[in-house]
Amino acid sequence: MKKTILITGWTGYIWSHWVVAFEKAGYKTVIVDNLVNSNLETLENIEKILWYKPDFFEVDLRNKEKLREVFEKYDFDWVVHFAGLKAVGESCEKPLDYFDNNIVGSIKLFELMQEFGVKNIIFSSSATVYDSSIYERKNFSWAVETDITWNTTNPYWTTKFILERILKDLANFSGFRVMNLRYFNPIWAHPSWFIWEDPEWIPNNLMPFIFKVANGELDELKVFGGDYDTVDWTWMRDYIDVVDLIDWHLKAYEKINKPHPNPLLKGEGIKEVWFFKTYNLWVGRARSVLEMIKATEKVVWKKIPYKIVDRRPGDLASVYCNPKKAKKELAWEAKISLEESLKNSWKFYNK
Repeated sequence: MKKTILITGWTGYIWSHWVVAFEKAGYKTVIVDNLVNSNLETLENIEKILWYKPDFFEVDLRNKEKLREVFEKYDFDWVVHFAGLKAVGESCEKPLDYFDNNIVGSIKLFELMQEFGVKNIIFSSSATVYDSSIYERKNFSWAVETDITWNTTNPYWTTKFILERILKDLANFSGFRVMNLRYFNPIWAHPSWFIWEDPEWIPNNLMPFIFKVANGELDELKVFGGDYDTVDWTWMRDYIDVVDLIDWHLKAYEKINKPHPNPLLKGEGIKEVWFFKTYNLWVGRARSVLEMIKATEKVVWKKIPYKIVDRRPGDLASVYCNPKKAKKELAWEAKISLEESLKNSWKFYNK
């Protein structure tokens, strides 16, 4: 019998790839989204790949009664939680909106999971939950899973931190089994070229902007900040191919089924199990904005005009992590090079 998965926020860039990967792996996916910054064209493109449409419901997670109808209709084995607003700058302008959407919506979801006995969850977190001071420490190389989390620099990152803490308590005291994945900056498209990072409104990530300039849709790229303490004074991030990222999610599901004793519940007759695993999903190498521009120029055979402007509120100079734990425990590591990702992205963008 097929395992049935509830996926929230599915029409986003990464999550649409996730639906395809898990349907092809033999799982049934049921997907909910409020279609903020996305549209139903994604569902049509998924149908072109799978030759059928997965079950979809337009639901805002804060609407608990409407979400309950979805839970009543299916017998879910687990949940993959991707839904949430995710623009750093916008979160600084509208923090209460982010707390309401991301945290309140998630709590409604967790309440229904507990009510219906669905306690397996993969959570889309971010390496930005790490205490911002670790990225500023002398001779900083990268963050590891045991580094302290706190002191986030903008409301969006704060919502990720808070939700991680909520889920850890649900694992400790309510029997939830949580796979907590921290990642950032995925790039490229599905090999079919039918699904890609194509936001309905203004993009939040760097690469769609670079390709829009390369393709003539924008006159120049705005580089937010040219005075960071980095190799070329622009901020640095780690970029991972989305196909590598989705491959890791399949391994994460295999891992979540292995129970561990609950360290907080000891004594004879205790049968509860505990599972809260955190992994960094990164290549393990950071690149600056200017390095990404130059790498793209080699692929598109043209100059990418750019202009350095003021920093965005809430940004950090460098955010990148050590992926060794995922390699050691799950035999996973990124395989696709940046050059290959950029070449495939450009081919897709001009198809």
